[in-house]
Amino acid sequence: MNTLGNTPTDGDLVAWDRDHHLHPWAGTEGFGSAEYMRVNTADGIYLWDAAGKRYIDGPGGMWCTQIGYGRQEMADTISQQVMKMPYASPWSFTTEPAAVLARMIAERTPGDLNTVHFTTGGSTAVDTALRTSLFMNKRLGRPEKRIVIGREKGYHGSTFLAATVTGKERFETSFEKAQDLVRFLPDVNPYHRPEAMSVDAWCDAKVADLENLIADVGADRIAAFIAEPILCSGGVIVPPPGYHKRTLEICRANDILYISDEVVTGFGRLGHWFASEEVFGIVPDIITCAKGLTSGYLPLGACIISDKIMKRIAEAPGDDVFYNGYTYSGHPVSCAAAIKNIEIMEREDILGHVQRVTPHFQDRLHQIKEKFPIVGDVRGDGLLGCIECRPGLNVESYEAHVKFGQKLDDACEEMGLLLRPFGNMAVFSPPLIISPSQMDEMFDIMEAGMAQVSKDYDA
Repeated sequence: MNTLGNTPTDGDLVAWDRDHHLHPWAGTEGFGSAEYMRVNTADGIYLWDAAGKRYIDGPGGMWCTQIGYGRQEMADTISQQVMKMPYASPWSFTTEPAAVLARMIAERTPGDLNTVHFTTGGSTAVDTALRTSLFMNKRLGRPEKRIVIGREKGYHGSTFLAATVTGKERFETSFEKAQDLVRFLPDVNPYHRPEAMSVDAWCDAKVADLENLIADVGADRIAAFIAEPILCSGGVIVPPPGYHKRTLEICRANDILYISDEVVTGFGRLGHWFASEEVFGIVPDIITCAKGLTSGYLPLGACIISDKIMKRIAEAPGDDVFYNGYTYSGHPVSCAAAIKNIEIMEREDILGHVQRVTPHFQDRLHQIKEKFPIVGDVRGDGLLGCIECRPGLNVESYEAHVKFGQKLDDACEEMGLLLRPFGNMAVFSPPLIISPSQMDEMFDIMEAGMAQVSKDYDA
């Protein structure tokens, strides 16, 4: 059907989306039949659907709407850059926005992470980081050093290598992965430790997992260890205190690159530009970022590489080519949006705001566990939070957890709050501009939804 010149009806839009639009993570049984909420407008921390109903955006889009919706400055900057220079081939040219943004990122990264390779998003940033580690080792004459260590419940993206190192055990898929390239460490979630084990002992065990894996595989075969500072899509899992420092030391001792996947935790989510050093006290070899880099206004990601790695690659014998890049690497419009995003965050002291409101956010989050016996754990840091429920002490099937999560999601949505359910878990990552009163509104709805749903379950 040719729609040019025609104004589609609501029915047209529903049908066209259902019949022609394949959404991410669509279930095969729903192909051609699933219908999604259509959001038409947004402002601040709120979204409005096609019927005009307002919702609080609890997940912050996809962990990314740092400065909130409806920023006229962002629209103006994007429009002006489109008219000035909408695109330039990164193979042949650079642009002012790309050069300026690369410098701005390098000024905000820890240690010697000063080289920025722009990508299209988080998945391609992770792919670039992994390919860089393999490229370096081939340049150094050790192509057998190519295995990547990931973690159970870690999520790193949908491109081939990013999906390969993703360890979400509940998301088994028929998509192929490079299984020969990855080894996974067991779950690091302190909530799942044995009942009699202390958090310190749990940390010891998790560090030993890494040491034992290296001993089993051989350091001479392992290229990199990739770790989210907080395992966000795995359920906002905060590793035990000291874990990151100790695993970094082990990687350093075994010449294994440490990749910090900050696609979610970067750009203010924990109150800092990057969480690796400021929150967890480490300076990794590579950092990946995306999402909050533009606050979701346009797609953009970055792989940030240390001077040490760049020097090792450059000084290895023989000439070579860094065969990695994308048509939209350093896209001038996306880079201009990121620059304006950073300017807004600095002018409005959004990082400071996050630090100031975090105690209230985390307090309201933890109150839910005190009020509802069905809640097994609450956890988080900064403006990241997760509520993990236990719908029946003997109910462990994923299907039962998904059913519970859907009921909770439906109840909250009816009252004007969008959640992101992960089975028996619900996560929060609202826009960073959220105020304490808006947090109260959000958590009040969450508690009302929990009260409505939990009465049907034994805690």
